[in-house]
Amino acid sequence: MPDLGPDTASEFLKAAGFIVTVATGTRVEGHVDLGERHHTPWGVVHGGLYATIVESAGSIGASAAVVDRGQFAVGVHNATDFLRPSKGGRATVLAEPIQQGRIQQLWLVEITDAASGKTLARGQLRLQNVPLPE
Repeated sequence: MPDLGPDTASEFLKAAGFIVTVATGTRVEGHVDLGERHHTPWGVVHGGLYATIVESAGSIGASAAVVDRGQFAVGVHNATDFLRPSKGGRATVLAEPIQQGRIQQLWLVEITDAASGKTLARGQLRLQNVPLPE
């Protein structure tokens, strides 16, 4: 499994601000500090950020689950529901598998406002297990 610290994250994840603190094949935890850089023109966090976090957290966990088989996991369907608007603050991320099979996996990701405990977004990510690139 590659190092997932902030110094090794892709430019895309750095821009999103998603920080992974726990990454296993059965659980991914992290956070993002939401602010104006994530806003739509109407002053609330853009839903695309939440979809990005669902895709990223699910992919990290699913890949950790199959890396010992010489595989990683790629998203094939992302269904993210945006439940509550946010102007900013810390959001916590928790991703756990619903189903882990030989060929595909399904992960549930919840993004929660750390201050209020209310869910901001929730998504399911279906992933395909594929061979690691050479």
